[in-house]
Amino acid sequence: MSYLSNSDSALQHYKMVGTQTSVESASPHRLIQVLMEGALEKINLAKCYMQRGEIALKGSHISWAISIIDGLRMSLDKKIGGEISQNLEDLYDYMSRRLTEANLNNSVEMLDEVAGLLREIKSAWDAVPELLQGLDAHQEMTV
Repeated sequence: MSYLSNSDSALQHYKMVGTQTSVESASPHRLIQVLMEGALEKINLAKCYMQRGEIALKGSHISWAISIIDGLRMSLDKKIGGEISQNLEDLYDYMSRRLTEANLNNSVEMLDEVAGLLREIKSAWDAVPELLQGLDAHQEMTV
C-alpha cells in the first residue's frame, strides 16, 4: 500500500514540477491558456466528485476553479481591452456566481454551463496565434 501512495506522491510531484517549468517559460498568451485549462480541469473534477457524493472534494475543486477565474478576471487590461475587457469581466463574474450556486445546489447542469462558456472563450483565445500569423502574412504581402 505504501508503494501506491509513494507512487501517487511522486506522480503529483512530477506534475507540479512539470507545470511549474512550463509556466516559467510560457508566454503571457500561453499562461492564459494554462489558466483556462486549469479551470476546466477543476470544474470537471468537481463534477465527478459531485456525482460521487464527495462533498468536501467537490467544494474544494469548485473553489479552486473560482480562484482561477478570478485570476483571469484580474488579468484583464481595461485600458487596452475596452468594451471586450468589460464584457469578459462581466462573464467571469457570472461564471464565479454560477459555480457558487452549483456548489450550493449540487447542480451538474450549472457546472456544465460554466464549462461550456469557458470552452467558448478558450477556443477564441486558442485561435489568436493563427489570426496573428494571418495578419503578419497579409502585411508581408502588402509591403
